[in-house]
Amino acid sequence: MACEAERHPLGVFECQLCALTAPYSYVGQKPPDIQSVILLEESYVMKDPFTSDKGKFLILGSRCSVCSRLVCVGPDCSLFYSKRFCLPCVREHIDAFPQEIRQDVEKRKLPSKRPASRPTART
Repeated sequence: MACEAERHPLGVFECQLCALTAPYSYVGQKPPDIQSVILLEESYVMKDPFTSDKGKFLILGSRCSVCSRLVCVGPDCSLFYSKRFCLPCVREHIDAFPQEIRQDVEKRKLPSKRPASRPTART
């Protein structure tokens, strides 16, 4: 029997930087149906829509540990370094991060202005 969270999402996750939207079925560190996984952060999670395996899931995002913005895990929006940080907060506090993180952030581009979940119509 399918779990209630699989049939009825809890809500819709929306990244506050890129506007990515996706229905989520769980928020927390221990996704349902997976005994051996404990996430390192409170995450918004959805069942993997590409498989029927109940043990597969996708992490959509989390809250920035500095500003509490809801951000996706996309490389243009956030990074995880012991905690989740949105890229604007990383850039604002770049000197607090190790050199490797600084170099990684320098390689990343600023988030695009167009939301990822809303493709443009071509006529």
